[in-house]
Amino acid sequence: MTSSHDGISRRSVLKGASAAAAAATFGFPAIVRAQSATSIKLGIPTILSGRVAQLGISSTNAVKMAVDEFNAAGGLDGRMIELLIRDTKAKPEEAARVVRDFINSEGVDVVFNCEASSASFAVQEVVREAGTFCTHCCSETSSLSADPAIHSENSFRFARQGIHDAVASATYAAEMGKKKGIKKWMAVSPDYAYGRDSVEQFFNVLQQVDPEAEIVGYGWPKLFEPDYTQIITQVLQKQPDAVYSALWGGDLVSFIDQGALYGLFSGIEFFGINLADYTTMSAVRELPEGLHSGTRYIAAFPDTEANHAFDAAYHERWGDHPTNWAWQSAAGIDFLIAAIKETGSTDSGALAEAMRGMKRPSPFGADGTLTMRAEDQTVVNYALGWGTTVPKEPFLIDIASTDWSTVYEFETAWKKSQGYI
Repeated sequence: MTSSHDGISRRSVLKGASAAAAAATFGFPAIVRAQSATSIKLGIPTILSGRVAQLGISSTNAVKMAVDEFNAAGGLDGRMIELLIRDTKAKPEEAARVVRDFINSEGVDVVFNCEASSASFAVQEVVREAGTFCTHCCSETSSLSADPAIHSENSFRFARQGIHDAVASATYAAEMGKKKGIKKWMAVSPDYAYGRDSVEQFFNVLQQVDPEAEIVGYGWPKLFEPDYTQIITQVLQKQPDAVYSALWGGDLVSFIDQGALYGLFSGIEFFGINLADYTTMSAVRELPEGLHSGTRYIAAFPDTEANHAFDAAYHERWGDHPTNWAWQSAAGIDFLIAAIKETGSTDSGALAEAMRGMKRPSPFGADGTLTMRAEDQTVVNYALGWGTTVPKEPFLIDIASTDWSTVYEFETAWKKSQGYI
């Protein structure tokens, strides 16, 4: 094993080589940034406008709460965290431009990425070349952290990921299938990396758990699709027993509102992985009772004092409930501040060394803790569950928790099937 001193020396050499290569290829300066004497700069690329603006709003709300507490306590030896927040309008090319500007012009210490999957891969490429420390707090596409071809030693994921949700979803769906006689399945999911990955992983696990499950069709609406009439008609024609959907945010709201007009949910079991989030459920005109959903963020799950307190503090500050993006960003900033305090530094290599394998008490953990898994630098052991909807608080009832030993078993098999391990 390399000693701590040798590891830091090696990182310094590699970081210098990476910066030089970046200067030649991408226009990054040889000295990527100088540490600010007065502030710790966090650059946050996110979505603050359009149909899913709540992603950026709720993510940055959660970050601001933790940063205010850190700064009020004196920061890091008087160095306060300064937030630089930019709207990328969910465009990958804009996200990449903003992050380059953060690094080249603003001299940020950390890129605190609050982008959806479509732009997070662009962010990953920029920070991988620049060597800037990065947290991914919203992207759920599994390959972002699972694929070694795009791995970055300085990037860490605090968002839940598709394969974990797929295992929780499929094992729950198989159990419901036995109870309700579900045999024929159809998918309706957004036509981009996250949506397609989610569907593939869900059906892969489902057919392992329930070999009799039959897939009768797929619907692939574009991201931010305004009219789902064609997709709904397609579902009604296929007549599945159940529909699995990875639609999210405003897209899921529109699909449920429009589907209800056609009576879509009266004869079909609906499984929406992204439904149980306050901003989604409250935006549906009349939330149907008995839809199935994975737990995104609700105060009732985990049913602990710590989680209730987080919901109450967020609500008191912002007049709204947290979202799934909020808890992920809250976890990310908590781990980052812990690493800054532990190292007394904002050096990318030092923060990465501290972050790998870190375990923290958390309101969002399955057992009250979260772990940053060292092998692929992704958060694990967050609370996973599925339940059924009711049209008012607590919005989701009869929640069944997922055992992480089951998640790990299927995740390992999936990684092997993809050639990741």
